[in-house]
Amino acid sequence: MAEQGFRKWIITITVIMASLLELIDTTIVNVALPEIMGNLGATLEDAGWLVTGYAVANVIILPMSGWLGDRFGRKNYFLASILLFTLASYLCGQAGSLTTLVLFRILQGLAGGGLLSTAQAILMETWPREEIGMATALFGLGAVVGPTIGPTIGGYIVDNTNWRYIFYVNIPVGAIAAFLVSMFVRESPMFAKGKPIDWWGILLLATGVGSLQVVLEKGESEDWFSTPYIAVLTLTTILSVIGFIWRELSTDHPVVDFRILKDRSFAIGIVTSFALGFALYGSVFIFPVFCQNLLHFTALQTGLIMLPSGVATILCMPFVGTMLKKGVPAQFMATGGFILFFIFCWLLSNSTLESGTGDFFWPLIIRGIGMAILFVPLTTLAVQGLQGKQIGQGTGLNNMMRQLGGSFGVAILTTLIHLKSAAVRNILIGNINQYNPAYTQARDGQVHMAQSQGHSLLEAQQMSNQMMEGNVIKQTMLVTYDNMYLLIGVFVLAAIPVIYLQKFKKKPVIVTDAH
Repeated sequence: MAEQGFRKWIITITVIMASLLELIDTTIVNVALPEIMGNLGATLEDAGWLVTGYAVANVIILPMSGWLGDRFGRKNYFLASILLFTLASYLCGQAGSLTTLVLFRILQGLAGGGLLSTAQAILMETWPREEIGMATALFGLGAVVGPTIGPTIGGYIVDNTNWRYIFYVNIPVGAIAAFLVSMFVRESPMFAKGKPIDWWGILLLATGVGSLQVVLEKGESEDWFSTPYIAVLTLTTILSVIGFIWRELSTDHPVVDFRILKDRSFAIGIVTSFALGFALYGSVFIFPVFCQNLLHFTALQTGLIMLPSGVATILCMPFVGTMLKKGVPAQFMATGGFILFFIFCWLLSNSTLESGTGDFFWPLIIRGIGMAILFVPLTTLAVQGLQGKQIGQGTGLNNMMRQLGGSFGVAILTTLIHLKSAAVRNILIGNINQYNPAYTQARDGQVHMAQSQGHSLLEAQQMSNQMMEGNVIKQTMLVTYDNMYLLIGVFVLAAIPVIYLQKFKKKPVIVTDAH
């Protein structure tokens, strides 16, 4: 039953607050990895499991969150997830070794997976059916802004305090959210209470999705299938996913009800959510690396540069919800969002080594507006035909596909960066020879300058070689990153025709009170 007045808004604020806990923690740890490595004596490869462990646990729970909410009650499950996430955050801050920190991050990821989809389902039941576009817009504030501001918050904390506080900051927010949920959120029907538990489905889901996430997170650094455990996990993923789909379609009480895929808009919607995740997380992955490694910005500077994008998204979300409520087709708005995101990618693909903070302001503003116009319509289109207990299942699967889209995006882009940089380097090295006037002129100038500073001819030549090598590396990575931006842009343009396969509804309505 939809809420009204003060109760509606306090529930809205509460679920967005809880969602932000999970979404910010997805990226906040990244900027703290060097500090954690130094403090706990870990290698970068070992510390990477802090990100991988969280992501694996998160993506396993996401598709199960609808079933868990149906079995234990959405309010109970949501409250338990908040409390567990808060406890795990405290334990992460107290961890004395990398092993315990990874284990507590996995616990945090398991709790976080229940926060996101359950929050969205509660929000959709809280708002009136005719205002579901606005509800989706408000939820989108956290879903889009969280991963963007995570590095900013993490950079500030690491630069000014101790890395442990990136976990401690969750404690007061989690406590407030838990109190508000217990006071204001109403319990939903327990659709799955008393029914048999699909243990085989849970096992196959955890094995399949968990193995896939590890492959995507670690594949590039482990040289993909040349590493035995990556090859084994890939085979495990294929067999487990096939077994899981067969199991869920043949049992009367599945943990993930694939029958909701009969709804055409939802089936297509999870594809567009995958594309959204690819673009969102792919761009968030490349931009900080580009700024810090090539332009030598600090983590905090990079995060502050990205803040205007988040602000633009926040300001646009309510407008997008209003437009949907007035009957503007979601397909048209999503098309505009994809085009704006392409423009952002195209502008960044023209970056140079002289690019400054001012050069990124308007491209990131365009990205922020594009993400707002994308997230709300795409989510609305995906879940517009779901009702009752389908909502929890649908939001879980939809969020999982967006997360997997991000994981695939980062894995693919990382591999392409490796391959492209090798190809570009070979081209640039080919220009370094005595028959190239530009090279010989630059080299002669460098040698002459070094000699004028008192270095011998041999020393000057060695210094020139080092300078040339440094320039080749910088130019190689610049061309590579510029190409990756353009690739993301082309990818989002290719997704536009897909959204027109979904049903047109002038005012998308979701029946949330049907049992």
